[in-house]
Amino acid sequence: MDPLLLVLLVAGASCLFCWVASLITKDTSWVDRIWSIVPVVYVWIFAVAGILDGNDATRLVVMALLVTAWGARLTYNFARKGGYTGMEDYRWAILRGRMKPWQFQIFNLLFIVLYQNALLVLITLPALMAWQNPAPMGVWDAVFALLFLAFLVGEFIADQQQWDFHRAKHEGRAEGFLASGLFAWSRHPNFFFEQAQWWAFYALGATAAVASGLGFWGGAINWTIAGAILLTILFIGSTIFTESISSSKYPAYAEYKRTTSMLVPLPPRRSSAKARKGSPANGSRAKPKGSKAPAPKPA
Repeated sequence: MDPLLLVLLVAGASCLFCWVASLITKDTSWVDRIWSIVPVVYVWIFAVAGILDGNDATRLVVMALLVTAWGARLTYNFARKGGYTGMEDYRWAILRGRMKPWQFQIFNLLFIVLYQNALLVLITLPALMAWQNPAPMGVWDAVFALLFLAFLVGEFIADQQQWDFHRAKHEGRAEGFLASGLFAWSRHPNFFFEQAQWWAFYALGATAAVASGLGFWGGAINWTIAGAILLTILFIGSTIFTESISSSKYPAYAEYKRTTSMLVPLPPRRSSAKARKGSPANGSRAKPKGSKAPAPKPA
């Protein structure tokens, strides 16, 4: 069977499962629960097809191993936050409250289920490009594979810093929002590294196309770039929505936004004297003297 057709069949089954499960459980986070799993399946389908074809499948196997490492890390992080225990993403609950029930169900089907599942297929299609162009691996493949791993390590560090902060917050040792470590350089470093991995993955597929003689247009720049572009657009939209929630909860977040890059890690800009004097450290919201009220939940 053609590997692309098999991927599309698996994606169709995933869409049906996520939609039906969301209706039965009234929980729209089912796509979140398969997010780190189905891309691994898709890339291995292309890798196995390359091996069975008898061509040089080294690049495809490397791509599959990289995505497997990505999926293992993301699955672990999602699981330890309770993602597989029936806990729905808090942003969907907020959005549900802003829509009429029928409007949210249309949004659920078209965006949460169909669009996001389609995106999970699109970001893996550089493996299709590599399968169609089984050229031997070269130096640029090694460069992009190492970049993928570097971004993977960066996301692991960012997620660990966020995990440690929220544990400290739960135990009463911290409050507000995280603005130290990698989060002093980017408001969402984990989002940046997540996107960067898939741009490096695209580059591996593009390298295969170029090595097969397709040149710049159709090779270095080919139609599978749509997945990386749409993923970036999704993350930017999600970040803007998340930050609208954070800004409404934490007055100090406005200064954090002014001094810190949204996604790409950059040296922080200098805070104004007034903000340095009036804003609590580490992005926390000051509580009245003697107050025993708990710190706000993280965005």
